[in-house]
Amino acid sequence: MKIVAVVGSNRKESFNKKLAVFMQNRYQTVTEIEILPIEKLPMYNQDDELTPPEIVTEIKKKVAESDGVLFVTPEYNHSIPAFLKNAIDWFSRVDKVMVNKPVMIVGSSPGVLGTVRAQMHLRQILNSPGISALTLPGNEVFIGAVQEKLDESGELVHEPTIQFIDTVMDNYIKWIKKQSL
Repeated sequence: MKIVAVVGSNRKESFNKKLAVFMQNRYQTVTEIEILPIEKLPMYNQDDELTPPEIVTEIKKKVAESDGVLFVTPEYNHSIPAFLKNAIDWFSRVDKVMVNKPVMIVGSSPGVLGTVRAQMHLRQILNSPGISALTLPGNEVFIGAVQEKLDESGELVHEPTIQFIDTVMDNYIKWIKKQSL
């Protein structure tokens, strides 16, 4: 099974990037998770959508060929970062690579709510006609106070959080398999 991860932060020490890498390593025996380099995407411009830069074509192809998409998002001003929205805008145009694609959303933040508002907004966006993704129902992963759940090297070590992510990831993999029947 092939899952692509779209991380909505380009910060060097991003908690969400660390979360994506943690998941990539932890679940490598059950699925391949490739973290897409969305930081290389130019800003979406409708003038370029029919002849997009090569990086846009490459990333969209990986999304189209994947079995599912893992969105890992921080929260900026009660919403998703522009960086992430830009990638979604590219995905929604011309060949619309997200239509009926099984999606799982996770997010972490130093705050108490752990990206609740950003994820609600992201679910709205993923439900729009140009995207029409299939978002995993009833399995929300909001990791608040993430800095307290990492060790000195930035590795997630908080066992209750890890067990919860294990459960949701297992649900997601089973759900992807059901969608492909």
